[in-house]
Amino acid sequence: MKMKNKEIKDFDTVKTFREIKEKISNEIQGMNFEQLTAYLGKAKLKVQK
Repeated sequence: MKMKNKEIKDFDTVKTFREIKEKISNEIQGMNFEQLTAYLGKAKLKVQK
């Protein structure tokens, strides 16, 4: 049976994505619709030309 050597990851995408989702969830917790709309409008990524 062959064993593969596992490489150590420098960057864990899944862990980072979960941390970002948790941060956003904590920030928007308890917001009403108007506050959430304003938050999303402010948080949009801006396209740079």
